[in-house]
Amino acid sequence: MNERPYTSVWNDLNQVEFSQGFLQAGPHRTRYLHAGDTSKPVLLMMHGITGHAEAYVRNLAAHAEHFSVWAIDFIGHGYSSKPDHPLEIPHYIDQVSHVLDTIGAETAYLSGESLGGWVTARYAIDHADRVEKIVLNTMGGTMANPKVMERLYTLSMEAAKDPSWERVKARLEWLMADPTMVTDDLIRTRQAIFEQPDWLKACEANMALQDLETRKRNMLSDDDLASIAAPALVVWTTKDPSGPVDEGERIAGLIPNARLAVIENCGHWPQYEDTETFNKIQLDFLLDRAATA
Repeated sequence: MNERPYTSVWNDLNQVEFSQGFLQAGPHRTRYLHAGDTSKPVLLMMHGITGHAEAYVRNLAAHAEHFSVWAIDFIGHGYSSKPDHPLEIPHYIDQVSHVLDTIGAETAYLSGESLGGWVTARYAIDHADRVEKIVLNTMGGTMANPKVMERLYTLSMEAAKDPSWERVKARLEWLMADPTMVTDDLIRTRQAIFEQPDWLKACEANMALQDLETRKRNMLSDDDLASIAAPALVVWTTKDPSGPVDEGERIAGLIPNARLAVIENCGHWPQYEDTETFNKIQLDFLLDRAATA
């Protein structure tokens, strides 16, 4: 097997006209990556638990041709503000509303991975008038598998207590079907976040959803999913560590105007692992393009 060529976040961005900065979105200092003309429709991309905006560095260029693309760090994550309390879905919903208000977007297209998909679905339920279309990418919020929750909690907290190279690497490898996708550069990008003085406390706050009782009161019921009015694309993968393709099929079957797309040989980050396929599937859906073989 040939060794994978070295890649870096900068390689992913060096031909992209983008900006990085912070929004004061209500009470939330929110870090963002932005690409695309601000006169275009807003597409907000949201990462998973303990993640950060770099989850989308490989997707900015393709989507910026058609959208004003914002990839944000959730509160308690990345370099956004770290609230001093356990973080539940309504807290992230509040942040999203403030972000859209701050950038002047009355409505937006939303795409979320894992936790980001959970927030996206709940946002489409609670704020249907602000949502154009949604993409639910290996979304959370419909399952409470104790084994998965414990594994995620353990890997995350170990890396928070000791952000060594190997522990951060192990946390990232959980995301990928092919662990060689976890490059040194990606490890260092996340390690720098985990090395922040306030990260351990922040990680404890954002791990609240791995507590079964807390998770249950935030979960999306079948009735919740059935109430989503926005057109929805459910993206699942054949090697997702959080749940089987059957769960993606079930979710897509419950949302009235939804379709399912399954990406082969990817784990929890298909937007990063198979960027070309993910970009095409998502853009075909967002732009109402006929899918081609």
